[in-house]
Amino acid sequence: MNQPVARGALCTDFAASNDIGLDASELYDLAAALLPIGAWSCDLASDRLSWTDGVFDMFGLSSERTPDRRATIEMYSEESREQLERKRLQAIETGAGFTLDASIIRPDGIERWIRITAATRASHGRVRTLFGMKQDITEERARWDALRAQAECDPLTGVANRSRFQNFLNQPNGGPGTAHTGALILFDMDDFKLVNDCWGHAAGDACLIAFARRLREAFGEAHLVSRIGGDEFAVLLPLSGSRSETEGAVHALIGDLLAPVVWQGHLLPLSVSVGLAFDAEAHGRDPHKLFIAADEALYSAKERKNGSSVFVGR
Repeated sequence: MNQPVARGALCTDFAASNDIGLDASELYDLAAALLPIGAWSCDLASDRLSWTDGVFDMFGLSSERTPDRRATIEMYSEESREQLERKRLQAIETGAGFTLDASIIRPDGIERWIRITAATRASHGRVRTLFGMKQDITEERARWDALRAQAECDPLTGVANRSRFQNFLNQPNGGPGTAHTGALILFDMDDFKLVNDCWGHAAGDACLIAFARRLREAFGEAHLVSRIGGDEFAVLLPLSGSRSETEGAVHALIGDLLAPVVWQGHLLPLSVSVGLAFDAEAHGRDPHKLFIAADEALYSAKERKNGSSVFVGR
């Protein structure tokens, strides 16, 4: 029959069996070899960094030189750098730790994702040191990105699905995703039901796939190309050029977008109505208001019923 073992006895027994003579540093090195992790600290008075070998390996730097914080911070992507500096400042002000997943570009050009865990050490009421762990999560991030892409991808056309577009709409007024929004274009394929009725749903699918591919090619700079309905697509453009230039570019692209689709010896016709609305700032940086403006423009374009048309919202 098993007997309970007192905690103190268990610790004593472990210590007695630990005859390999590991000190704390050696034990850490052995454990760190099992995972891509490392310890770090930063003296706030001097900004001096101290890293274990694991962190040097993550950043692709030699452990023979003391890491320079200013040079190191430049290795972070712009978004990660801004997040890190904000969290770091908050930790210094409040004494609370933080965690952050950040991307870096090493000197050899390799991108890595690292998870930073930070704590603070204070003296006389002031934070003097930041310290913690860094873990390479590049493979974990790749698996997560693949799962997210699969969840946000329209399986037929390969562009983003409605869920991904909804993430844009769900942003709060003035959210970070609206700051660089230049225009929203909505496309609605006209008389698409006739294609399905005349040639079958496989032909309709071929038209959708071809149109989605053409949108990706025509709007390579787009923040997002998304299928938001059965025969409806949305393209979110960044700030670029004037309104007249953007409108002119959309008009110029219509011909290429609507070239007939070759399918089993048939030329399947395409027709589309287009609603265009400009920048979120004009709508209070509210994604829903931008969408409403583009949708109203699309409705006006469909009302014209004079072939493929582009209508610009207010």
